[in-house]
Amino acid sequence: GQVRRVRGVAFAAKVSPQVPNRLVDAAKGVLLKVLPDVYVYTDHLRGDKAGNSSGFGVSLVAETTNGCLYGAEASAQPGQAPEEVGLNAAKLLLHEVRNGGTVDSANQGLVLMLAVLCPEDVSRIRLGKLAPQTVRLLRLLRDIFGVVYKIKADTETKTLVLSCMGVGYRNMAKGIA
Repeated sequence: GQVRRVRGVAFAAKVSPQVPNRLVDAAKGVLLKVLPDVYVYTDHLRGDKAGNSSGFGVSLVAETTNGCLYGAEASAQPGQAPEEVGLNAAKLLLHEVRNGGTVDSANQGLVLMLAVLCPEDVSRIRLGKLAPQTVRLLRLLRDIFGVVYKIKADTETKTLVLSCMGVGYRNMAKGIA
């Protein structure tokens, strides 16, 4: 589906209270060019509540009309400006949306692992471009569980449909109690 809205949180700890606002301005500067409904909350901590380290970042989530959620986040590296961090997060989010599928690249591995562990039935997952860590996980799943995913390319949506037979994993400790 189409992206309906973007929500997010810009956070900062032990830095100037203006930093989250600068993060929001940079991220919204990119996102408002393609979508009118963008809202990013700000959160600033100082003192003992902020912990031992200073830093800042932003987390963004795009919601589509069919209920898919795509996420992207960026946090500051030493010496990086807040505007650069906000811009990076917005570009990452747009990249995730462009890739398509029903799961963003950060969570592809989790969904594939759960499909392998599910009851002995066929699971199907639609993903965008596979992330490098997802390819490595597919190899590990083959080696550990003996499960090989069947991958079909959907040229119409430019996505991949992965299917596998679950191994029927059961939590044996659950039945003992």
